[in-house]
Amino acid sequence: MNSFLNEKPLLSIVMPSYNSEEYIVEAIKSVISQTIHSWELIIIDDGSKDNTASLVHEFTNKDNRIKFYTNKENQGVSATRNRGISLANGEWIAFLDSDDLWEKEKLEKQIESAKKNKAMFIFTGSSYINESGIKYKGIFEVPEKVTYKQLRKQNVISCSSVLIKKCLLKDIKMERDDMHEDYAFWLRILMTGHIAYGINEPLLIYRISRNSKSGNKLKTFTMTYQVFRFIGLNPISSFYFMMNHVLGSIKKYKKIGQTISG
Repeated sequence: MNSFLNEKPLLSIVMPSYNSEEYIVEAIKSVISQTIHSWELIIIDDGSKDNTASLVHEFTNKDNRIKFYTNKENQGVSATRNRGISLANGEWIAFLDSDDLWEKEKLEKQIESAKKNKAMFIFTGSSYINESGIKYKGIFEVPEKVTYKQLRKQNVISCSSVLIKKCLLKDIKMERDDMHEDYAFWLRILMTGHIAYGINEPLLIYRISRNSKSGNKLKTFTMTYQVFRFIGLNPISSFYFMMNHVLGSIKKYKKIGQTISG
């Protein structure tokens, strides 16, 4: 057992899980490997039918920074992340999906960026792997900072790359799993005047799954349109910004390219 039981963590990491037995062990290990140690990992299972719970319990029995909760019934990723935020004790909130991974210096570099830029919202670039863990050749580069108006043109913020002050989330929640709920979340936060700061390093290892929202291009464009309607844009403006995303996504996935073994 470690010695963090009576300490308030600096960071709270929210990880939703649903039938995650194939990947969740790797995700947890990437948190444990972080060069910053003052964290708690809040894993909330959303009604899994597989072996997720027993795999997580192997970690909770060894590390009291890892906490496991279950939803009484399946609630979806937005409600599950919101619950994780409400349970968090840390000053900062990070999100990590159960099939993604972090490089070991991810959190440390974000805290350094926060101090340097007096930032409250930090995200990073990404590298990519497929369902089998094979790396893609390209990486996703991010700008030094992004405002609300800039983010409307292209979503450069990957959910699993985000570190954000908990106080910014007091009055804003994730909503509606039928669209890109995280993108709508970032837009609503930046609408208040905040700026998100990027670290242009692939500190997130993002897993591209054929069954994910990002894996179905037609579906993802439709959900992007719904994001703009949700935040209050009219149909014409929503279509315009959606088309910006279409063009941006084409460039993005062309740059990612084939897997290294491909």
